[in-house]
Amino acid sequence: MEVKLSPETVIEARTWSLPDPRSIIKNRMLQHAAFWVIYVVFFGLLYGSYIDDYYNAFMVELVELPFKMALVYFNMYYLMPKFLLRKRYLEFFVYVLMITGAIAALMQYVLLPFLIHPFFCPTTCSQDNLTLYRFIKNIVNINYLVAISATVVLLRNWYQHQQSARTLSQDKLEAELKFLKGQIHPHFLFNTLNSLYSLTLKKSDNAPEMVLKLSGLMDYMLYDANAAKVPLEKELNYIRNYIDLERMRYGDRVDISFTESGSILGANIAPMMLLPFVENAFKHGVSTETENAWVRIDVKVQNGKLSLRVENCKQGEKAERTAKEMASGIGLKNVQRRLELLYKDTYSLEIEDEPDVYAVHLELDLSDRTNED
Repeated sequence: MEVKLSPETVIEARTWSLPDPRSIIKNRMLQHAAFWVIYVVFFGLLYGSYIDDYYNAFMVELVELPFKMALVYFNMYYLMPKFLLRKRYLEFFVYVLMITGAIAALMQYVLLPFLIHPFFCPTTCSQDNLTLYRFIKNIVNINYLVAISATVVLLRNWYQHQQSARTLSQDKLEAELKFLKGQIHPHFLFNTLNSLYSLTLKKSDNAPEMVLKLSGLMDYMLYDANAAKVPLEKELNYIRNYIDLERMRYGDRVDISFTESGSILGANIAPMMLLPFVENAFKHGVSTETENAWVRIDVKVQNGKLSLRVENCKQGEKAERTAKEMASGIGLKNVQRRLELLYKDTYSLEIEDEPDVYAVHLELDLSDRTNED
């Protein structure tokens, strides 16, 4: 006999699967049920071993359980949010003592003599259970349960606050990094367009080549610079193109030296992290010189660490004023803040301001443990 299944049945059979254990563990009702089961079993065994009557112990726990549950949930969802979490400690403890006292009295003077004693433990229960000492002991025992549940709630609230604070801090960090990146683009573009403008005024033959190189730089800025990390080779190529633009702009008037050493294969870096130091050397150093101007740029990569040293000449009062502008400029402040946010304790930055030389030395850890935005 051939049995045919409808398409809907086939689809149901294919899509059915065992429930995810993680979703079961995270189910709040199951968590609460597990807590109460563990509570009853633990204290039933504990009390049963003490009186040598496990049946009596478990029945007592089960009879008292609804009252204890009512107290715990009233405390968790009313007393704690209204008083304890608002730091109204005295009111909280007064209310807890009043309510636990009322429940202890109910269990001792109503449940025990009229329900538990005649039905569950006619031989083991005695008049000693109705004494004031026993009443105070019951209050203490009930407050154990209140303390355990309150501790769970406080730990959960603390964890949630920690997570919220961490998320808020991360969101703030990402927003600040996006803002800093947004500053980089117009700042660089403004300086490069000034260079292009000066060449067009001179009707230089280098203007078309500068436009071409500027187009390549813009492509990097618009696409690659949006990534958290880029290959170091791309970042250095970006700097090479920028130096070529400055060579076209200044010609033989400026002696420019750019050296690289070490292996850069596989190394990554946050985009546009190095350019501001190079850019400042030209903007605030070379532009103040009329002759014998120079810029030295040295890049070394060794054992996952990058070393960048940028030096430029400076002379006279105008150069001193420019050095101050250099130290407080948008570009340098921007990159210092990005270093703090992205690399934290994995970088060092030294600035040397001598009478005739301004130098910046950056050492950066490029290993995978550095932070990403």
